[in-house]
Amino acid sequence: MNSISFGQYVPGNSWIYKMDPRVKIVLSIVLIVIVFLIPNIWGMLIALGTFILMFLSARISPIKVLKGIRGLLFLLLFTFILQLIYTKGTDPTHLLYTFDMSFGLYQMLIIIGLLVLYFFTSKYIKFKFLYLLVIVFLGFVVMWNNPFEKFSWNFNMIWANFHLEVWQEGLIKSSFIFIRIILMIGITSLLTLSTMSTDINNGIESLLSPLKVFKINVGVFAMLISLTLRFIPTLMNETKKIMNAQASRGVEFSEGSLKDKVSQIISLLIPMFVVSFRRADDLSNAMEARGYVIGAKRTKLDKLKVRLIDYLAIVVVLGFLGVTIWSMIYYV
Repeated sequence: MNSISFGQYVPGNSWIYKMDPRVKIVLSIVLIVIVFLIPNIWGMLIALGTFILMFLSARISPIKVLKGIRGLLFLLLFTFILQLIYTKGTDPTHLLYTFDMSFGLYQMLIIIGLLVLYFFTSKYIKFKFLYLLVIVFLGFVVMWNNPFEKFSWNFNMIWANFHLEVWQEGLIKSSFIFIRIILMIGITSLLTLSTMSTDINNGIESLLSPLKVFKINVGVFAMLISLTLRFIPTLMNETKKIMNAQASRGVEFSEGSLKDKVSQIISLLIPMFVVSFRRADDLSNAMEARGYVIGAKRTKLDKLKVRLIDYLAIVVVLGFLGVTIWSMIYYV
């Protein structure tokens, strides 16, 4: 699946590619901590703008990250809307808008019609998520009284009247959470997109080297993490191939009853287990053929070295951390 960006390396020659992998891993963790420490929406907007500038200067296509978060869009939008609706304010002047809603027989019939329309037409639509958003928006408009003020819904067929209030506090909180999740995904994606799996392995092993005092084999642990990151896009590609092969045999994963879906999932899982074990067996044979021995001392072809760009990045990130802590003290 080309839509999966996490774990995929994109070749490049910008400043972030020249950084030491150890520094990139540590600074990525520090940046995520900073994102959680930011106390208000203005700081979160500044962090978002800074990240966008950093991403553009790294000369990595934003399409890669956008494709990577596509699967989380529904969760992000659901969280945003939920916080927007259920977060109330105390100052009446902070009320932004009130949606006068009603639900009755006519609204129910129209919503059922929209669901039936989506069920029978979604398989012909390329962008199913956007199509689902349009259906949900139409369902909301049907229950919203304002567009239909000139029509008379009330023929003793209205079952419930309610209000959805949008407060300034709800908008700020929902935007705050939305931006925070986007930044966390973006930071981790920037690390994996600009760092090869072997460099991540070497960086993790070097960072965990103090644990050798406690007789912990950090080399094996780092290798496991590196292989896990590398196998995420590989297994996704294999899943896509299996789904296409099953679809050519008449299996439709987006349709059918619950019993049919269970059978479809089984038809997907069994080949996935077989492919995973086969991949693992091929990988173990390749590592053994190259002289890899578990627990044996290994030498490195490329020596990790901290350069000037790494020191500059450390100073900048520590500056961000200091400003964030200062804002937490004086603006909370």
